[in-house]
Amino acid sequence: MITYILLGILALLLFATLKVLPEYQRLVVLRLGRALPQAKGPGLVIVIPIIDTPIRVDLRERIMEIPKQTCITRDNAPISIDFLIYLQIVDPLASVVNVQNVFQATEGLATTTLRAVIGDIALDDVLSKRDEINQKLRVKLDEVTHRWGVQVNAVEIKEILPPAEVQESMTKQMAAERTRRAMVTEAEGTKQAQILRAEGEKTARILEAEAQKEALILQAEAQRQSQLLAAEGYALALQKISEAARLLDQNTLTLQYLETLKNLGQSTSTKWILPVEVTGLARQVGEWMQNRPHPRS
Repeated sequence: MITYILLGILALLLFATLKVLPEYQRLVVLRLGRALPQAKGPGLVIVIPIIDTPIRVDLRERIMEIPKQTCITRDNAPISIDFLIYLQIVDPLASVVNVQNVFQATEGLATTTLRAVIGDIALDDVLSKRDEINQKLRVKLDEVTHRWGVQVNAVEIKEILPPAEVQESMTKQMAAERTRRAMVTEAEGTKQAQILRAEGEKTARILEAEAQKEALILQAEAQRQSQLLAAEGYALALQKISEAARLLDQNTLTLQYLETLKNLGQSTSTKWILPVEVTGLARQVGEWMQNRPHPRS
């Protein structure tokens, strides 16, 4: 029976002596109340029961949510802000020795730092410069938490709630801005439509002028061709008349003169203008009559 008791005590001592730590944990050992210079782990760690006090420290990045905090801006406007802190323990020994509760201390520091940062910024800047506020909070928090072995990797503001009257003013301002943008868009559309209409009318007038120009050119060309053809026809007619005139003999001309005189004699006019010399014409007629062959009896 005593043997079993001794074996049980030995097993308990062995369990208290051997510690297995995962990769993301370290073991801070207080030996007789004094912290060992370095944290132990990961893997198998041996501690001395009763003499050593082991404290596990998680090195993984942790997200700390800070609930809504009411802050006063530089222009005395109350606003509510909640945000997230991404932090990580980088010095396990400092996080145990230098602060009682590192995460509670970090949360308290975050709330006071937030009020200090927001108090130096106007309301409009708080609403529009969220990234700048995040960076300021991260730097100020990291300056203090560094001595606790904690590194602040990022700060992200979740929501900013201004007072009700400010929200109403912002709503009216956004409505006015939307109206202004709509009017600007409508005016721009009207302007573009007028420009396109003017360009279309200009193009139409240019095309119409070019069409009229082409029509006038074609009409002038047709007229020129017509005149050329008429002139060629007139020249051809004159040529034919000239050739026909060369074939007429003197007797034919004399008969034509006589026929013309006969027609003049039958007219009622008492005065004639003859384009030939009458004496020569009479002589030609006489010679023609003498030379004309007489018919046989």
